[in-house]
Order: sequence, then structure tokens, then C-alpha cells
Amino acid sequence: MLGHEQPWTAWRAAMNGHRMHHAWLLAGREGLGKATFAMAAAAELVAEAGMPQPSPESHPDIHLLIPLPANDDEAKKMEDRRPYQKKRSISVDQIRGIQRRLVTRPTLGARRAVIIDSADLLEKAAVNALLKSLEEPPQGTFFLLVTHQPGRLLPTVRSRCQVLRFHTLDDDQLARALDMGAPGLDEATRRAAVAVAAGSPGAALHFAEQDLGQVFAVMQQLVERGDPDFALRGRLTEVIGARPDRERQMAAIEAARMVLVLALGAADDARRVRIADAHARIVNLAAQAPIYNYDPGLLVLEIGGLLASAARTREAASR
Repeated sequence: MLGHEQPWTAWRAAMNGHRMHHAWLLAGREGLGKATFAMAAAAELVAEAGMPQPSPESHPDIHLLIPLPANDDEAKKMEDRRPYQKKRSISVDQIRGIQRRLVTRPTLGARRAVIIDSADLLEKAAVNALLKSLEEPPQGTFFLLVTHQPGRLLPTVRSRCQVLRFHTLDDDQLARALDMGAPGLDEATRRAAVAVAAGSPGAALHFAEQDLGQVFAVMQQLVERGDPDFALRGRLTEVIGARPDRERQMAAIEAARMVLVLALGAADDARRVRIADAHARIVNLAAQAPIYNYDPGLLVLEIGGLLASAARTREAASR
């Protein structure tokens, strides 16, 4: 993937070194492909010369820990290879389950890898349980911890890990990623995806998949002009859709957040205060939306109102 050249260089140098560190922190913004890198790096790590290797997803010596399905219905969707909702955290039982497997030797070679995607989602008890393995790693076991916010991890976890940093892409690289991952985009959507993604190819592709080009344009108008007659909020509801699903709602909230970030650079001091306030409330909304069952129509109106509140004049932004 684009932007992985430096992490690969560091990883392969470590593999070829005298003694490879047992725990790695893959740090960087969400959407940079850290989990994809982790699977590919783990496959290189556990491979034995002359021995056929299964795919990383089915390899007995590569263990991937992610949040479990939210309930039995979602578990059935996972079994049927359909999109499914996950729990919000990785539990201590999952960590203990993998620790029980680590008392045996690797299956196909001398090494095995444990990937946690992401370490930000570990329950407190799960972190404490993991620390025991990081402090006394089983022979031949290597940990790859994907993290989007390394500063939120316990210092005791960070101190036991070698850090691999993943950097955001520039606009030209993002455009290339879009051309490869979502060919045929119209130019307006392509430009909007690059603007919203802030260097994250995953975010750009997700924006493109959700077809939010028109949504982004209306959001920009709300921030610039306000919406004294509610016309733009009506238009926003129209282009988002009457009943957007949870994924589309979250993508729209992130698009609104980035519209505010982009507006900040050209704002005067008074407007910066309004933008900052609207941004804080959008961030709070993003945290609440996956938990509370908001009415989709009212949620879109709330997003539109927050954007309008950050317009150039209070009068134009009246709600």
C-alpha cells in the first residue's frame, strides 16, 4: 500500500537483525492500512523456508484479535460473510483465550504472531492481562499492536513495544489511492474525498464508497453561508437520504468535522471560536451516535445546525 515503504524497511531490517524485538506498536491515523501491513508482516515473520504456507487469514500461527460480533444475529452475519456490527471493545476473555494457546509451540515453524486490531479497543482488564505476555513473552511469539491513538495506551504497554510509525499521504498520493481503489469517480467527489480524508487513504475510499460528494458540497455551503431559512438543511437531508444507515451517518459526521477543520484556516478570531465550538459538538456527536439510537432525520438536522452555527456571521447562521 502507498506510504508503507518506511515501515517495511524498518520491519525487514529487524527481521534480518541479530535479535528481533517481541512487541511492535503500529501507530498512525486510522485508515492508513496498518492492519493490512500487520497481516502481511506476520506472514513474512512466520514463514519457514521450503514449507508451503497457508494464507495469513487461515494461518495457524497468525492470531488476529478484533472485537467480537455484537450479538448472535451479527455472529450469523459474520459466518455468512456479510457485513456485521462488532462490540465496542476487545475483552479480557479474548486475551486470556489467546494466552492459553500460547503455551503450546507454533504449528508450522518456530514463530507465531498475535495481531491486536486495535489496541485502543482493549478493555482495562484486557490491557492488564496483555501486559503479562508483553513482560514475559512465550518463546517465538511476536505481538503486533495496531493503534490509532498511541498516547491513550498505558505507558507500561508503550515502553515494551518497538514503534513503527505510519504517516499520512499527501494529496497526490491520496488521489493515486483513489484511482486504484475507486476508479471512475467524478472529479467533484474525488476532490472532496481528498479534502475530507486528511491524508488517510482508508478515509478517502470510505468517503467515495458512501458517495458523499454532494453532501460535502452542501456542508461547505452551510459553513460559508449559514442557513437562516432552513433551506440548506432540507437539501442536506435530501442528499444524505431519508433513512441513512449507521455507516452512512458516521461517514457524514466525519465529513462535517473535516468541513469545519478546513474552514478554520481562513476564519477570523470571532469565527474561530464558533468553529471550535461546533467542532467540539460534532466530535461529541460522533462519540454518541454509535451508542444512542438517534432518529436519522433529526441527526442530519443537528449536523446541519452545527455547521450553520459556524458560518461567517451569526445572523446568517441563525438556527
